[in-house]
Amino acid sequence: MNYTTQMDAAKKGIITKEMEIVAQKEMTDAKKIRDLIADGKIVIPVNKNHKTLSPEGVGEGLRTKINVNLGISKDCCNIDVELDKVQKAIDMKAEAIMDLSSYGKTEEFRKRLVDMSTAMIGTVPIYDAVGFYDKELKDITAEEFLKVVEKHGKDGVDFVTIHAGINRETADVFKRNNRITNIVSRGGSLMYAWMELNNKENPFFEYYDELLDICEKYDITLSLGDACRPGCIDDSSDPCQIHELMVLGELTLKAWERNVQVMIEGPGHMALNEIEANMVMEKKLCHGAPFYVLGPIVTDIAPGYDHITSAIGGAIAASHGADFLCYVTPAEHLRLPTLDDMKEGIIASKIAAHAADIAKGVNGARKWDNEMSKARQNLDWNKMFELSIDPEKAKRYRAESTPEHEDSCTMCGKMCSMRNMNKVMEGKNINILREDD
Repeated sequence: MNYTTQMDAAKKGIITKEMEIVAQKEMTDAKKIRDLIADGKIVIPVNKNHKTLSPEGVGEGLRTKINVNLGISKDCCNIDVELDKVQKAIDMKAEAIMDLSSYGKTEEFRKRLVDMSTAMIGTVPIYDAVGFYDKELKDITAEEFLKVVEKHGKDGVDFVTIHAGINRETADVFKRNNRITNIVSRGGSLMYAWMELNNKENPFFEYYDELLDICEKYDITLSLGDACRPGCIDDSSDPCQIHELMVLGELTLKAWERNVQVMIEGPGHMALNEIEANMVMEKKLCHGAPFYVLGPIVTDIAPGYDHITSAIGGAIAASHGADFLCYVTPAEHLRLPTLDDMKEGIIASKIAAHAADIAKGVNGARKWDNEMSKARQNLDWNKMFELSIDPEKAKRYRAESTPEHEDSCTMCGKMCSMRNMNKVMEGKNINILREDD
């Protein structure tokens, strides 16, 4: 039986090879994956032209996935440096990489990225439009915006962020409600500016059916962008954020009618006490579609440490229903991240995702922690390193401060509780001041 997209296959009762791979990774039943894809509650972003992809599922009941943002800019345009980051992100098992390149002819970087990546690839086509056409933003036509999406589809991009929810009506809500940080989404601000400069409707909203034609053709997952996401905690849960979310819910239903898979993008900055309600609201207004969040960053006063503020918010968000975390690095709000910044951001996001998976009862999540606990009780350092989320750092810390006794560390020495409890439980004596018998 033929099918056009993963959702089309699911609605027809077909289990694709991608569904089987995801089911195996998630230790669950392929029929369950299929049925949830049919309902729009799980997506498998898998462009027909991305031949190196190892498919991952995003959505209800699955492991929380993480995304790594990369890409060239005018100030930092070395493609090889960015590709080194890509390889490191893949080695660290990030499930997704977004190419946020915003300068010049980005096609070379995008094609090399797709060719080498086993992780799913996302883009924001509006970033590429100015360089692609060598035109100022105001002069780009609606047809040209759509052609850029088509080009990304041909190149093998698995999901695209499209800011279709900031239509003229949402823009009016924004204008009537003052914010400290206005519109902080880069793509959202560009689309708002285009609308204002041309006095026209958002082309991705006006020509949404044509956008869906492209997504259906390549099986691109539509990641509906949150142009009005809060850029500071004081702007969160305000009228324009909520209005845009309602528009995205309506656009989700239209996409599903065309068998196009959909994710919803969510808030950036948000106080701790608002996160749970926002997760519930998104799932309600957007009909259970997978939720992809940037952070949320839970305080605005920690530049240089926003991988931590983001991990705090991400863990809470994912434990209450978010399915996909966009990493944040220590360089957020300051500069393009380095390779080391990227690594710190990935680790922080992976910790947040795993902590949430334990809370959600995801298959196999708690088992990892239990294995680490057993290794600690057995003072099996090699096993601890093997199970560590960052073995390299764990080994380095151990090597930098060598204990007198190998079955302890330099913090506790022979007062180590694990060491002494093992001895007592075995009926042995404990010698803290003297050598062991």
